[in-house]
Amino acid sequence: MENVTIRMLAEKLQLSTATISKALNNSHEISEETRKRVQELAKELNYVPNPYASSLRKKSSKTIAVVIPEVADSFFAEAINGIEAVAKEKGYHVLIYLTHENSQQEQAILNDFQSGRVDGILISVTMETAASEHGLAHLSKELPIVFFDRVCEELPTARVTTNDKEAAFIATRHLIERGCRNIGLLAASQQLSIIRQRISGYEKALKEAGLPLSPNAVTYYTNDTVGNYKKVCETLRQHRFDGIIATTEKLATSVYEACETLGIRMPDELKVVGFSNLSTARFLQPSLTTVAQPAFEMGKTAATLLFRSLKNNHFPLAHQQVEIPSQLVIRQSTAV
Repeated sequence: MENVTIRMLAEKLQLSTATISKALNNSHEISEETRKRVQELAKELNYVPNPYASSLRKKSSKTIAVVIPEVADSFFAEAINGIEAVAKEKGYHVLIYLTHENSQQEQAILNDFQSGRVDGILISVTMETAASEHGLAHLSKELPIVFFDRVCEELPTARVTTNDKEAAFIATRHLIERGCRNIGLLAASQQLSIIRQRISGYEKALKEAGLPLSPNAVTYYTNDTVGNYKKVCETLRQHRFDGIIATTEKLATSVYEACETLGIRMPDELKVVGFSNLSTARFLQPSLTTVAQPAFEMGKTAATLLFRSLKNNHFPLAHQQVEIPSQLVIRQSTAV
C-alpha cells in the first residue's frame, strides 16, 4: 500500500500542506474544526509521520551512524546494544555500517556522510586503516565523531577505549604464574593501536618475569579466517609454545581448531587466553580464559559523548578520553 503523505491529505481536504502540518502538530494557528478534520482523516488513512523528512527541514536527520568492521564479533554486537540504549532514549535512529575490515569500503561509507545523512558518527576503524591518509580528518570538521575501541590516535576527537596494555600484561602474567615459559602472541594487525598496546603489555610482562622475547613470538594475521587457521597451525607446528595469547575472538577460535587438528592437548600442552566477549566461551572444551572487554559500557559511553556534542556545539569533544577497564575471566584453558 502507498504511504500516505501530507500532500495527499492536503489534496483530499483541499487545504495547503502547511495547514495540514500545523494541524497534525496541534498548532494554535489552526482552528479546532480544521484540526479535527485533518486528524480524523489522518487516522482513517493510517497516516504515519516521516521523522526523517521532518528532521531534514530542521537540518537534522535525527540519525547517527555506527561504523564497525563486523557484527559477527560479539564485542561489536554488545557495543551496538549500548549505543542503541542511549540513542533510543534521545529519540534518534541508529544506522549500522559494516566495513568488513576494508579501508576502501570504510572510506566510501564516510564519503556518503557528507550529504548530511547523519548528525554524528561512532566508529571503530578497520585493521587496514592508516590515520594519516584517512578522510575522517576532513569529516570531523563537519560532524562530531567519537571513536570506540579501535581509534585513530592522530585525530583530535573523543575516544572510548579499554586498558589494552594493562589487560595484556595481566593475561601474560597469568600464563607465567600457571607455569608457561614460552608464550606466543597472535596479533590481528600491525596498524591497529589496540594491538600495539596489547603487544606492549605482553612484552612488559615477559621482561618483568625475566623471560626472553623470541624473534617469532609475535605473529601477525589478516581477516582471512581460512588463511589464519592454516597460519596458526603452521605457527604451532614450528614453535613449542606452552602459552598463547590470541588478541581477537577469531584468532582464539583458530587456536582451538588448530589444536584439534594437530592433537595438541589444552591446557596440558598449551594454555590459551583470548581477548573475547563470546558468551559461549565457558562452554568450549576446555572453557576459554578470556580478557572480557566492557563492550556494552564502551558503546553506551561513546554514544553519551556524541549526544552531548550534538546538544552543545561548544562541548570539548577532543578532550574526552575515557578508558574503561577489562576483566580477566579465568577458566579451564589455563588450568594447572
